[in-house]
Amino acid sequence: MRQKSAANRDLPPRMIRRCHKRKSGKTWVSYYYNGRDAQGKRKEIPLGADLDQAKVEWARLERRAPPKPSHLLGSLFDRYEKEIIPTKGLRTQSDNMKELKQLRKAFEKAPIDSITPQVVAQYRDARTAKVRANREIALLSHMFTIAREWGLTNNANPCFGVRRNKETPRDYYAGDIVWNAVHDAAVQELKDAMDLAYLTGQRPADVLKVATTDINAEFLMVNQGKTAKKLRLRLENEGVQSGLSAFINDLQERRALSGIKTSRLITNASGLRMSQQMLRNRWDEAREKAAVKAGADGDSALAVLIRQFQFKDIRPKAASEIELTHASRLLGHSTEQMTKKVYRRIGEIVKPTK
Repeated sequence: MRQKSAANRDLPPRMIRRCHKRKSGKTWVSYYYNGRDAQGKRKEIPLGADLDQAKVEWARLERRAPPKPSHLLGSLFDRYEKEIIPTKGLRTQSDNMKELKQLRKAFEKAPIDSITPQVVAQYRDARTAKVRANREIALLSHMFTIAREWGLTNNANPCFGVRRNKETPRDYYAGDIVWNAVHDAAVQELKDAMDLAYLTGQRPADVLKVATTDINAEFLMVNQGKTAKKLRLRLENEGVQSGLSAFINDLQERRALSGIKTSRLITNASGLRMSQQMLRNRWDEAREKAAVKAGADGDSALAVLIRQFQFKDIRPKAASEIELTHASRLLGHSTEQMTKKVYRRIGEIVKPTK
């Protein structure tokens, strides 16, 4: 099939746009179906001047389900899901699909140009999941930005200037007593995952991906899955071995003794790749075991703190226990403010009055 001209590439297959400038200066536009007559000769079948109605007639001729009218948000949602979301990271794709599901419930059949800041604010206030509402509005804002680029609307982005719900970042800090309680109760593969997560300051999914093939000269190469940020973690500094390097060497020695030959650093006892669910199961077991022991020892307050500890709290623990600039670079943040606001969970060091 011949490639469509640039003027028709936004249209479905075999649909043509005809434009003609009249003497009055106005441009006449109509749509046609590039079909065949009974003898097999090419024949343009008129579809009308209204694009949405033309697409409905096109779908009838093609024996397809009619597409959603292009002036409705449902059409924008479909195109954004097809063209934009697949270009994002896997975790972001998953989050966007959940957010889009909520947005469809409210806006699927709404005209694009009917959405105003007041409508967005009403959506914000109606959502019971306040933090999720902020993420959904952020996604809707990006979709409107893309819609303007696609020529689907000329209106200003209705999400601009709309207040977001107040968010309180998680403030849990796992001190040494809590850390040691869970670490002591953990099986060896979970101990290794905890240690690697703390030494690298990376997200759980990135910790599970680390392999010996990522070691290059004096560096451990990290490619963050969420942001695609690339980092090089020093294994030696002026000839002095880092704690990370010592951990990797110890792990490899233990692997050699047990006969495990996989390149992945974090595996189960059989040497198979550790999935996030496997990590979660081992974490839940170790945490509960540590909490029960603390309760049996009469320290119910410690048991409560242990049960609040999540594996993802290891990343902010690492960020809280080193200098801010170092922490920001280790976590792969573009600004120190992000590190300070969300990941630094201990206070400033000060002197007592005496």
